[in-house]
Amino acid sequence: MDIEVGSNLYRNTDGTIEIEGVPQIQVARHPSTGALVVSFALFDSIGRMLAKMVDSTLMFNDRRAYEVSKTAVSVAVKEVTSNKVLLKIEVKSSGVVSFSQGEFHTIKGHMLEVSAKEWKLDKLVKSGQTVDAKGGAVSIS
Repeated sequence: MDIEVGSNLYRNTDGTIEIEGVPQIQVARHPSTGALVVSFALFDSIGRMLAKMVDSTLMFNDRRAYEVSKTAVSVAVKEVTSNKVLLKIEVKSSGVVSFSQGEFHTIKGHMLEVSAKEWKLDKLVKSGQTVDAKGGAVSIS
């Protein structure tokens, strides 16, 4: 599976997005329906887990502060009070999934920001790159 993170294309991935060396997002297609399925862990600035989504369903949701909206081809996580999009992933074409929008903390407390043009992790910025993951994870660090 190919995954776009902002304007960066990661070819031949296993569907895992590792951020600072820790798998934080897992993207897959359901074997029988083809629907997009996302697993995601959301942390605060000190590394405490606030929410955990498994197969596009919130399994843990601290203070019910987050909500998931999903279709067969997209999954989004929003903060309920502000309606801020924390994670948006959608199917772009049959073999390409796009992580086009997001803003959340890593387990190490750093802020990851993803927009259509780039991803930023603290002061590290990447845009317009193509990387062959060779069957492994997308690495953001």
